[in-house]
Amino acid sequence: MSQDRPSLSDLRIEDHAREGGQYRAGARIFAFVLLAACGAAAWYGLRAPRPAAVRVAVVTEAAGGGAGGAPPVLNASGYVTARRRATVSSKMTGKVTGVYVEEGMAVKAGQVLARLDDSIPRRYLELAEAELAATRRQEAEVAVRLKEARQNLDRARALVADGIAGQAELDKAEAEADAYQARLALIREQVTVQERQVGVRRTELDDAVIRAPFSGIAISKDAQPGEMVSPVSAGGGFTRTGISTIVDMSSLEIEVDVNESYINRVAPGQAVEAVLDAYPDWRIPSHVIAIVPTADRQKATVLVRIGFERLDARILPDMGVKVAFLGAAGAGAANPAPRIQMPRSAVRTDHGQSVTFVVAGDRVERRAVRIGEARGDLIGVVSGLAAGEQVVVEGPADLADGRRIRIR
Repeated sequence: MSQDRPSLSDLRIEDHAREGGQYRAGARIFAFVLLAACGAAAWYGLRAPRPAAVRVAVVTEAAGGGAGGAPPVLNASGYVTARRRATVSSKMTGKVTGVYVEEGMAVKAGQVLARLDDSIPRRYLELAEAELAATRRQEAEVAVRLKEARQNLDRARALVADGIAGQAELDKAEAEADAYQARLALIREQVTVQERQVGVRRTELDDAVIRAPFSGIAISKDAQPGEMVSPVSAGGGFTRTGISTIVDMSSLEIEVDVNESYINRVAPGQAVEAVLDAYPDWRIPSHVIAIVPTADRQKATVLVRIGFERLDARILPDMGVKVAFLGAAGAGAANPAPRIQMPRSAVRTDHGQSVTFVVAGDRVERRAVRIGEARGDLIGVVSGLAAGEQVVVEGPADLADGRRIRIR
């Protein structure tokens, strides 16, 4: 059998084979370009800064420098206190049999708050009354004996006058009458003593009933039925020293400690603007009641009492409060009172200048501001911002102008 010999025609590339090779080469080039583009996009995404997570607050209108346009001359902080506040206890040591007050209950002066076991005081009262009754019966008996002795004395005097009886009989009758007279006087003194003893026992019995000393609100309930109470601490931790704490809500006022270096800015009757920590947007008109004429040498402060112009149910004892002592209207025109305010946390210091970051779309704008007086957590802004703008109050330390943000 003969074999086919190779020829030059076997080395020729057909047209359909040439086109398939070109297609595969183009596909490889396209895949390489696409992979390079994805790598570049991923590299840019890793290198590009992510949006900063921030918290923002709105710039708000501020009160125009206080009541009547008067600017504040001093800021301080203190607490709401009650001038009339009492922890009601008993005058005697005893077991509680009933408590008739709860926290938040309004009570009136003289209202019964609790009762103690009065079995022993009641028995003492019954004993004193029995002794008084027995003494009064003795008084009646001696009075009868005295009447008889006086009658015998009158007969003896008549017999002596007629010469029938001697002087000895008269002396004996006088002595007997005088003895009964003295004994009657003694018994009457004993009756007086025992009447007072009965009064003491009745007071002790009444002390078993604990009453409100004045009208107010009960803010605590410190004892339960079955517990022992005492006016003094006794029996370790098993004896209570109070039944309930009553507060006269009409006596609420503010006590603040003012640094003695600035006490010259405060005067009795001075207008004050108070802001409770619980209600930072509520400004309460107040006034200085008195400056306590002594200083605390350890804190170098002077206590100032401030009264509310008008009480409100939202004002509660021991609330934290910030106050601004106001000067005369029109004073301080050289330093105008700021008309807007923002949180103090929105202010940053950069090279000695106060700046803040204002929200502009999805980015922030660094802006220099001029700040004024601080009132609690808020600070006045003299220039650089407008009411209604949003400022960053919490964000990364490296926040910069123009950076994209994400509001939390």
